[in-house]
Amino acid sequence: MPPVNANLSVAAALTLAREKYAAKNPNSFLAYQRAQAAMPGGNTRSVLHFDPFPLTMVKGVGAQLFDLDGHSYTDFVGEYSAGLFGHSNPVLKAAVHEALELGTVMASPTMLEINFAEAVRMRFPSMELLRFCNSGTEANLMAIVTAIAFTKRRKILVFREAYHGGVMVFSGGGSPINVPFDYVLADYNDTEGVAAGIRQYGDDLAAVIVEPILGAGGNIPGTREFLAALRAETERVGALLIFDEVKTSRCAAGGMQGALGIKPDLTTLGKYLGGGLPVGVFGGRKDVMQRYNHRTADAFKHAGTFNNNVCTMMAGHAALTKVFTPEVADAFAMSCEQFRMGLNDAMAKKSVPVRFTGLGSLIAIHFACKPINRPADIPPVSKTLGQLFHMECIFRSILVAARGDIFVGLAVTPEQMQSLQQAILAFVDDHSGLIEREVIAH
Repeated sequence: MPPVNANLSVAAALTLAREKYAAKNPNSFLAYQRAQAAMPGGNTRSVLHFDPFPLTMVKGVGAQLFDLDGHSYTDFVGEYSAGLFGHSNPVLKAAVHEALELGTVMASPTMLEINFAEAVRMRFPSMELLRFCNSGTEANLMAIVTAIAFTKRRKILVFREAYHGGVMVFSGGGSPINVPFDYVLADYNDTEGVAAGIRQYGDDLAAVIVEPILGAGGNIPGTREFLAALRAETERVGALLIFDEVKTSRCAAGGMQGALGIKPDLTTLGKYLGGGLPVGVFGGRKDVMQRYNHRTADAFKHAGTFNNNVCTMMAGHAALTKVFTPEVADAFAMSCEQFRMGLNDAMAKKSVPVRFTGLGSLIAIHFACKPINRPADIPPVSKTLGQLFHMECIFRSILVAARGDIFVGLAVTPEQMQSLQQAILAFVDDHSGLIEREVIAH
């Protein structure tokens, strides 16, 4: 990389990086222009856009992605945690091929969903009964409406900066297209504040929904004290505790609930669980989930044409039982956590205000002088510096999420992990003066 002008502002450095990026990716730009004629903004998934335009990919093999301009990248976007298995896992490919040979739309129960349900239940014992759906968003919606119907209460306590799906976004004051539940907002990792809030709204509170690691809010782990307080206080007032483990269930063999020894009333799963295919799962206490038993009086109805689609059922079962086994899950989490901690040690030795939050294979970069325990601990300038980091990783053939997330997948090799580490260290070395100036100034 050419020498970096230490006097540049972060805004000026980002402008130069985007100009360089645009010059290197003319075919992705043409694809972006063409896409805008059919899709507003040129895509059908908002998180995938970044300025000046996103890369258009044409192929994925293992942990490598190939774009329209002939560039190759190591994939640490990891489909925002859904791409745990990489792009060409042979066990999962074989499972999907086998499912396709059986027939795809049989409009009946199959043995495949029984096998998959048993595997999920074995991995996450709090899910005494469960049902499948098509996404993490759908799983969270179903968990919340289940809580409302079961408790006959209306209020749902959520956390600022949380994300529970495309229609339950609580960053920056929320989204105008959020589902209009009766929300109560609280601050993540504020143990005393949320306990008081639960007591205040107790008689009207149907549920508290929480990610054990606040994902879109910065990959900030919930403290054990905080999550245990949620368990105790919801039990006290008769509200349901929902663990959104759509992402975090990959952080240990039994998810974060297993690692922490905290049993929620309902759990939601998704993302990686279908082996790379669309999936959602919600389930939990038997007395709650039995309300979906059609043999009971006034049973809740739950529809969904593709809830038990054979490709997802087959791939998901293979993923849990043949690829991401409990032993693999724990070893993978430990290896990734050692990598994350090593990055923080390296930043401390360099005395630069760069921190890597998260746990295991879920990592986020932040630019801050102080430890990050809540979203409010992240300086606003961290977002802009993260965008510069994202651009310069691309120049080094490394793909991370535009907002600074790094998702490690099973297909990533030790050599690719080393390349990621080298890209991070090179970025910090090139921009240490800019980073220190901007972070301290803000």
